[in-house]
Amino acid sequence: MTPIRFENISQLREAILDSPLQHYVAVLLSDMPVDFAPGAIERIEQIGADTESPLLYGHYRERLADGTFIRQPVAPYQIGSVTDSFNFGPVVFLNAAITLHVISVLLNHLGNDPMPLDGGWYSLRLRLSTIAGFVHIPEYLYTVDKSDFRKSGERQFDYLKASAEFMQRQHEGTFRLYLELIGARLLEKPERVNVDEGVFPVEASVVIPVRNRVRTIGDAVRSALSQQTDFEFNVIVVDNGSTDGTSEVLASIDDARLHVINPHPSEQLGIGGCWNRAIDSEWCGRFAVQLDSDDVYAGPDTLTRIVEKFHTDRCGMVVGSYRLTDLALNPIGEGIIDHKEWTDRNGRNNALRVNGFGAPRAFYTPIARVCRFPDVSYGEDYAICLRVSREFYVGRIYEAIYLCRRWEGNSDADLSPEAVVAHQIYKDYLRSVEIQARIKLNNVDSASSMPIIGNDLNFFDDELGFGDESFGSDDNDWIDEDDLPF
Repeated sequence: MTPIRFENISQLREAILDSPLQHYVAVLLSDMPVDFAPGAIERIEQIGADTESPLLYGHYRERLADGTFIRQPVAPYQIGSVTDSFNFGPVVFLNAAITLHVISVLLNHLGNDPMPLDGGWYSLRLRLSTIAGFVHIPEYLYTVDKSDFRKSGERQFDYLKASAEFMQRQHEGTFRLYLELIGARLLEKPERVNVDEGVFPVEASVVIPVRNRVRTIGDAVRSALSQQTDFEFNVIVVDNGSTDGTSEVLASIDDARLHVINPHPSEQLGIGGCWNRAIDSEWCGRFAVQLDSDDVYAGPDTLTRIVEKFHTDRCGMVVGSYRLTDLALNPIGEGIIDHKEWTDRNGRNNALRVNGFGAPRAFYTPIARVCRFPDVSYGEDYAICLRVSREFYVGRIYEAIYLCRRWEGNSDADLSPEAVVAHQIYKDYLRSVEIQARIKLNNVDSASSMPIIGNDLNFFDDELGFGDESFGSDDNDWIDEDDLPF
């Protein structure tokens, strides 16, 4: 089995046709030479024959210059594994017959339009995933030379780089078609909220969960307390068992607006659990506004701008934009992280495709008390943002009102390969749940009724809706046809 490296799916089709007749073909997703483990090809062919899956993939090893190896596990594929950055590893194994048919359909739809920047790979693998489940082989099948030596915290913002903007727009169009296909695309306009209802102790509360951030917690609290507003606000810090002096720093701040909650160690709260304690507390205001314990607001007007957005746009949630800085607040990275993939027209659909919503995040408290945070310490914010955006209007502020400090103390600064996979699995799980909820909301029987066609390859011609400009909807104001690459 000689691996195929392709620049676009048209070239991939020709390479498959020119290859010796075989059930599965190995396809390279990078330029790294691959050394297959003894017996790996036979193992892959056996699993392919047993499952007839459209796509197989598995764990691999990376070889360092000194001859040592790093194991690189990859995550199992779920319904929610829809980000374009999903890591299959450098090699996938495609069912040749199914792949040829899908490529033909996609190329027919593409017509004379230029090939997408990624060569059509994202569209191809999304379409393949609607046929049957991908098979994740939890075995180390091959070795490649390590080429990317950046830490996990340095890689996570790659998709937000200015150089990736046009490809991201193409992927958004591809993803919209996919959501339409599986019945998960939201078309109704989100609900506006009467945020003036109810009585609260203050207009806004800045919520800061913390554990052992003695170097930064003082900066965060002082940034919150220095906000200049014409309304009353407070700061709620949930000190989740700090032992490094954080508690003493909080105790030294003499301001009646600061409230500290100290959960009992037996509660074993994650960051999400700390958020729930804050929004359920007697001190929580009409709006609950996020501030991480190692970050600061960009200026004294951040809180005012967020609250004004809630009232003018009647939002269930408001999300701002931020700059990356070092610990000394010197700018680093790509400038403003504004998540402009979020639009009024398609943002809550596109949010399923990316790994974050932006910062700071703020919630109308009654909605946050119903939607709740999962009691975890990774992805808790993404979970509630997906849930709120399913139903309620999300206001966006595209100017930088928040400074996100990147330093060695960040919880995601240098994750192990196993931790990276665990994070991927959890966010894919959140997307899986949300996709199923949206399918249900759209009155599709269930997520299990997603198109599973077996050998009925005519499904692609009958059900993809190619040539139907409405893509199953009369609300074309919500579709930007020029952005759809397929």
